[in-house]
Amino acid sequence: MNSTRVFLDTNILIYLFDSAEPSRQEQAMALFTRLAAEGRITLSTQVLQEFFAVSTKKLPTPLDPEKAITALEAFASLPVVTVTPELVLLAAQTQRSEALSFWDALIVQTALAAGADILYTEDLQDGRRFGHMRVENPFT
Repeated sequence: MNSTRVFLDTNILIYLFDSAEPSRQEQAMALFTRLAAEGRITLSTQVLQEFFAVSTKKLPTPLDPEKAITALEAFASLPVVTVTPELVLLAAQTQRSEALSFWDALIVQTALAAGADILYTEDLQDGRRFGHMRVENPFT
């Protein structure tokens, strides 16, 4: 069994429910299913919050809030890093030093706090490194 820890950004979870992007939906489902079966996924409270907000308002076919809550309950059963004031401060510093948006910097910091080796996202440069952690875009 692979012991590499991974952190999933919100966009990976959104594609699980985005029928307007069937190819990405299929890729996200395969990735999520494999990693969940291996017990390698970590999320954050930020990812959970963004998932609910985006899935119920911004998808071409938004999720019914009850369906989104059911998904949230499943996601919340995975390891979840709580965004703390310390992580917010680190993200503010990372935003400046790494030229990232604040929200992307917070994802990076929570992934690092989780001990992730890989951060799966489509929002950052594929192959970029933050310390020991590598960014991978599963859709490229």
